[in-house]
Amino acid sequence: MRELSVGEAAKRSGVAVSALHFYERKGLIRSLRTAGNQRRYAADVLRRLAVIRVAQRVGVPLDAVRRAFSGLPDERTPTREEWAAMSASWRQELDERIAQLVNLRDRLTDCIGCGCLSLTACTLANPGDALAGGGGGPRRWEPG
Repeated sequence: MRELSVGEAAKRSGVAVSALHFYERKGLIRSLRTAGNQRRYAADVLRRLAVIRVAQRVGVPLDAVRRAFSGLPDERTPTREEWAAMSASWRQELDERIAQLVNLRDRLTDCIGCGCLSLTACTLANPGDALAGGGGGPRRWEPG
C-alpha cells in the first residue's frame, strides 16, 4: 500500500496541511503514524479529499460528508457503486438548496427594493409574517 506524507497529500490534493489536520480531527480522513510519530496517509485519501472539496463547493456540510464516509471501507478505495450510493444520500438536500437559491434569485430584485425596512413584509426572511406567531424577539427562519 502506497503511503503519502502530509506534504505529499497536501500537494497532490490541493488542500492545505492545516486542512488535512482539520479533516482528520473531524473524522473525515485518517492517518497512520510512523515510528517517529509522523502522519502517513493511504493513497485513497486523495479520493476522499476530492469528494470533501466538491461537497464543500456545493454546500454539503462536513457532518453530512462524515456520515456518508462512515459507510465506506477504510482499507481500500471505494467502488463506483459505493461512491454513487454516498452521493445519492445528498441529492434531496441539494435539491432543496437549489430550490431555495432559485427562490432567492427570483425574489432578489423585490428584496433589494424593500431595503429591509419592513421584515413583516419580506418575502424571503419572513414570508407571510410567519415569525409573528412565535412572539417578540429574534427568530431564525429556515424555509420548510
